[in-house]
Amino acid sequence: MADRYEYKVVEIREKMIGGKMSGARLENVLNDHAAEGWRLKAITTAEVKGRLGPGGVEGVLVTFERKVG
Repeated sequence: MADRYEYKVVEIREKMIGGKMSGARLENVLNDHAAEGWRLKAITTAEVKGRLGPGGVEGVLVTFERKVG
């Protein structure tokens, strides 16, 4: 039987429009999820929904995977 996996996608964006993505913030997200058994699958840049108004801000989508069972 083939291995089964589950996936989790996390949006990371800066709080301010035009703000730069913090490497330390990304590192914390990666380490927190690794401690729960998640493994990094992909990082994709994207325009993610901002808190104010209809537009988005630059951010990343971080995809994790881990074996089920």
